[in-house]
Amino acid sequence: MTDPAPQTFRVNFETTQGTFVIQVNRDWSPHGADRFHFLVKNGFYDDVRFFRVVKGFMVQFGMSGDPKLNGVWKRQPIPDDPVKQGNARGFVSFAMAGPNSRTTQVFINYVDNSKVLDGQGFAAFGQVVEGMDVVDKLNGEYGDGPPRGRGPEQYKIINEGNAYLMREFPQMDYVKKATIGQ
Repeated sequence: MTDPAPQTFRVNFETTQGTFVIQVNRDWSPHGADRFHFLVKNGFYDDVRFFRVVKGFMVQFGMSGDPKLNGVWKRQPIPDDPVKQGNARGFVSFAMAGPNSRTTQVFINYVDNSKVLDGQGFAAFGQVVEGMDVVDKLNGEYGDGPPRGRGPEQYKIINEGNAYLMREFPQMDYVKKATIGQ
């Protein structure tokens, strides 16, 4: 987990809606790029659900379908990176619950959220360079989780994984496979 990522690399996300590609720029967020590279390289995002799809805001994913893995990663946060690149449409950042709390969850901005998210410390580490139309098609029928919507509760994803999501949210889109590309 300590090897630095390449300065730039691409990740191909094969999903239930098609394929999109994220180009990562390590200069924007070194800790974020390193963690993302490690997770993709080790298959973490395979079979991961897009559990929070809020049209006009963002789509979030990165909680394992295996509850045991969620427990392990919860205790492995990475330090914050300064915001060098804003959260414009198609840009990708790690989700966080306060300072130095980024672990595995990431989100893709549907719109330019720079004015709100940059000041809160959300450092973009990559950008969707192919297939933003695929990201736009991800199923948003479940929306946000409680209390703002009827989507999944994160603590249930942590504890039950994909069993909970497939049972309660059967139409949720997901990543079939994520691979490091060229």
